Amino acid sequence: MTVQGSENSENSSRRGGRSSTMGGMPLNDMPWWRWRSNVRSALHMLSDPVFQQNVWLAGVDGYGDVTDAVYRLVEDTWLDNWSAEKYVGTIFRDSQEAALVDTAVLRVLRIMHQVGPDAPVSAYVDHPAWPEAVHAARDAHVRMAAADGEDPDAPPRTLEVLRIMTRSA
Repeated sequence: MTVQGSENSENSSRRGGRSSTMGGMPLNDMPWWRWRSNVRSALHMLSDPVFQQNVWLAGVDGYGDVTDAVYRLVEDTWLDNWSAEKYVGTIFRDSQEAALVDTAVLRVLRIMHQVGPDAPVSAYVDHPAWPEAVHAARDAHVRMAAADGEDPDAPPRTLEVLRIMTRSA
């Protein structure tokens, strides 16, 4: 049985058209956009060494730390247990986006397992493999931000803004 709705529906997540936006990011055009928002937030922070220096290492409140970012990356998605490919069409737009996310997740988790989840930020950023993890997160972040119509070079949003965005629609 096929259920048809209005082609102009603002809330449709299955027709591929853009719906309303929040901060430039289209809302509801991916079925699991709230999960996508959390993954994007994490990748954004993990991909920005200036942010890491000026916020995480400086201890600025409102953004969490590396462990918080990793948790947002894998908490709902279980990307620490299976491939992002599983979510193409729900969280990720295509296989290339999923592959970039998988690479970033694997590199960040490898470091987390070596330094420990409760390690200080400096243990992550001083790790010899951190630049590779940052680069992989940057590749995934840029691809996802561009697909969502956002500037990948805008500063990361606070966790409070993320909470507001994911509650708003």
